[in-house]
Amino acid sequence: MAQDIRELFKNSKVTHQEMPESHEARFLNKLDQALPQKSQGYPNWMKIAAAIVVFLGLGMGAFQIFKVENNEESSTEVATAKPIENKTLGDISPGLKKVEDYYLASINLELSKIDPTPETKELLDGYLEQLEVLDRAYQKLSEELSTSGPSELTVNALIDNLKLRLNLLYRLRSQLQILKNGEDLGDASQQNI
Repeated sequence: MAQDIRELFKNSKVTHQEMPESHEARFLNKLDQALPQKSQGYPNWMKIAAAIVVFLGLGMGAFQIFKVENNEESSTEVATAKPIENKTLGDISPGLKKVEDYYLASINLELSKIDPTPETKELLDGYLEQLEVLDRAYQKLSEELSTSGPSELTVNALIDNLKLRLNLLYRLRSQLQILKNGEDLGDASQQNI
């Protein structure tokens, strides 16, 4: 069943004929008649309306930008009395923002877990005082970051400060747990007597 196509051409009596020179032009004419080309574009008025909308949008955007820049220029005269806003780790990179957010959330969580009692007030005050010292140091490091720009030492110092505060809160929690367990043992021995 399978035959070689070359053999078929050799055996066939088909002669090679040349196409007339006007064949291509006649074919294209027939094709145009059978499939007339319709304009698939938008009407001219739609194109003009779209261009107007684009220009209005660009104009409004430029107006907003220049308005903001003018406000910033006028506010710089007034802002000379304002202190420089401190940068945070999040202002440097998204990765450092995640680190900072993690530590700050953990610190706030640990602070919220603390249940102050009159017996633990002195211990809590000591730890909270140390936390305030660390917070002031963090603010100074943030000021340095704002004025000098980011450096590896400053960034590491900020992260170390956050780690130290969190570790301090973990130690406070364990100290409070030890005190609570000691009181529970004392109460249990009192009840046995």
